[in-house]
Parts: sequence; C-alpha cells; structure tokens
Amino acid sequence: MYQQFNEQFAAATRQFADTAAQINRIALQNAQAVFGLQVAAINERANATFAFLGEAAEVRDLDGMKNLMPKGVQVARENLERAVSTGQDVLGHSIKANEAIGEIAKSQGESFVQKAQANVETVAEQAESAFRANAAKATAPKGSVK
Repeated sequence: MYQQFNEQFAAATRQFADTAAQINRIALQNAQAVFGLQVAAINERANATFAFLGEAAEVRDLDGMKNLMPKGVQVARENLERAVSTGQDVLGHSIKANEAIGEIAKSQGESFVQKAQANVETVAEQAESAFRANAAKATAPKGSVK
C-alpha cells in the first residue's frame, strides 16, 4: 500500500516538475521577446531624439527655430507611435504566452481528473469486492453448536 502511494506521489511530483519547467520556459521566452522589443523601441526613439537634438544644437537664428519646431513635433509624434506600437506588440506576445500556459494548465487539470477518476473507480471496486466477501462470510452458515 505504501509502495503504491509512494509511486503515485513520485509520478505526480515528476509531472508537476515537468509542467513547471514547460511554463517557466514559455515565460522566459516571453520575457526575452518583450525585452527585445522594448530595447529596440528605446533604441529607435533615442536615435530619433538625438538626431533632432543635433539639429537643434546647430540652430543659430529665429528662422532656424521656426523650421525646427515642426520637426520636433514630428519626432514626438513618431516616438509616441513607436511606444504605442511596441506596447501592442508586447501585449500580443504576453497574451500568446498566457494562452500557451493556460493550455498546459488545462491539459494537466484534465489529466489529473482522469487519473483521479480511475483511482476512485479502482478503490470503489476493491471496496465493493471486500464488502461482498465480508457479507458472504457473515451470512454463511456456521457449524452447529452443541
């Protein structure tokens, strides 16, 4: 009995460890992708901003400043668009990762329910056969008493 319990416990522990490793791998891949997207976006925004600041440093008169203002607004708008686009990409990657993790959890839950149901049926059959055996012993005619 204890051996069977130990084997079931060891199998459940192995299954849990394998599942946790799969989920961790998905989460790390998602974190890596998200980090890469954000670093690339920061790099693009920084390049655009520094290019604008380089132009701003070269302005020497009021006409140059007038010409620079629309470029500044354009850089700000593009930076905002990149930020929103990157946010949407990050959200998309995170949703896909969470869906994959959810599928793993769902399959593990279904597997657990099936195994538990099989164990319950086995125990019920064993209990029923033990009950019938005991009932047969209890109702069997006993030797005559003198």
